[in-house]
Amino acid sequence: MQNPEVFILAIESSCDDTAAAVLLNDKVLSNVVANQLIHTQYGGVVPELASRAHQQNIVPVIEAALRKANIKKEQLSAIAFTQGPGLMGSLLVGSSFSKSLALALKIPLVAVNHMHAHILAHFIDEEGYDKPTFPFLALTISGGHTQVIKVNGFFDMQIIGETTDDAVGEAFDKSAKILGLPYPGGPLIDKYAQLGNPKAFAFTKPKVPGLDFSFSGLKTAILYFIQKKKLENPNFIEENLNDICASIQYTIIEILMDKLKLAVKETGISQIAIGGGVSANSGIRNRLKESEKKYGWKTYIPKFEYTTDNAAMIGIVGYQKYLSKQFETAAVVSKARIQF
Repeated sequence: MQNPEVFILAIESSCDDTAAAVLLNDKVLSNVVANQLIHTQYGGVVPELASRAHQQNIVPVIEAALRKANIKKEQLSAIAFTQGPGLMGSLLVGSSFSKSLALALKIPLVAVNHMHAHILAHFIDEEGYDKPTFPFLALTISGGHTQVIKVNGFFDMQIIGETTDDAVGEAFDKSAKILGLPYPGGPLIDKYAQLGNPKAFAFTKPKVPGLDFSFSGLKTAILYFIQKKKLENPNFIEENLNDICASIQYTIIEILMDKLKLAVKETGISQIAIGGGVSANSGIRNRLKESEKKYGWKTYIPKFEYTTDNAAMIGIVGYQKYLSKQFETAAVVSKARIQF
């Protein structure tokens, strides 16, 4: 019989955000994130600085999560942590703390695949949000991943398409860098795109067979386009920023939508769920909602706070693994690259 009160403390430290959450079964009681602002001056995440910041942040963040959830650590049923993928130094901070706390409290330890968590975040019990039913297609889009996944069950997932080079989040950030926008540039492209004409400038979509993606060629095309236009007019970016951003975003969304349409056709599955940091993009969210009327899909778009790296999504996987008693010993190792 299912335990009516399972309290999961979840810890996420895969990149540059230190996060902790407390879940009561599939409900989020607290979800705390400490951002690392130091990386903005370097134009990207510096791994060594990230791991040091995690060491500074992890105790206060966990204390804040427990306090906000109004529970004591002695009430916890298990601790879930991100095993990978991610930056090795950052992962080790979270895993070491989780192992130590689980050992001290004599409670189970649950290791979570970060990418599974982005998908299963849809199963957090949130008022006003539907949960997908199996099977469904998941589009995971982030700074490091672009994947189409057939999800048959909580722990039965199959990658049916993925990027052959760069991830969609990197395409957004590198395009922003070409335009002279500060890091992280993806959200800024989204912001300016909402004010521009998406058909102002045409960029060629890469021809990649099947359900796989490629974004390196698009980044190069954008770079050459900007270089050429700046030679003709040194103020080209400033005078056309909104239209450039809108055109870049439109092209990227078209690439994603083309592959989703093909995935639906090949699998016969018309339930689509998105996850990952880039799923916060307003253009992608709007196009997915439009697809419900246009193609008859049922789409699932997570609450904004569950799109970027957070611990609540780690907690929901932890809860499902707790129910099936998929526990780890202190010998479990963090992995920068982890089998999906």
